[in-house]
Amino acid sequence: MNRNRALFDVAVLVVYLVAADPLLTGVPVHEFIGLGAFVVMGAHIVASGDGLAGRGRAGRLAMNIVLLVALAVCVVSGVMVSGAALPSLGLYATGYSFWDPLHAVAAKVLLAALIVHVVVRAPAALAVLRRKKNVTSSETLDALEF
Repeated sequence: MNRNRALFDVAVLVVYLVAADPLLTGVPVHEFIGLGAFVVMGAHIVASGDGLAGRGRAGRLAMNIVLLVALAVCVVSGVMVSGAALPSLGLYATGYSFWDPLHAVAAKVLLAALIVHVVVRAPAALAVLRRKKNVTSSETLDALEF
């Protein structure tokens, strides 16, 4: 992990936090920022580049699978209950009584999994953000091991 990627990860977290609370932004803005957060989180996953589990850690694999499934369910159910984003495209979905509770549960699972993800990965990101520019790569790798 380099400094730019750590800063990008912090930006992903901020975008998610803004998107996560419809009371903060209003429902229409929540929907569009939520779609943007989905794209940014997808970029985060691609930028991670070490696969779902990284160095073969089963716990990280399980956490990342829960994150991905919760994100996918949250986005799909959010689109299905959309009151602004979907209608702006001239589309309407039925089944609100199914999709709305599913969206609420998926959002809570996503938040819980994201909290675990941040707690687990924060030491590595903080080590990268705190290091001086002239630190060697071997010292960086030592700081990232946990």
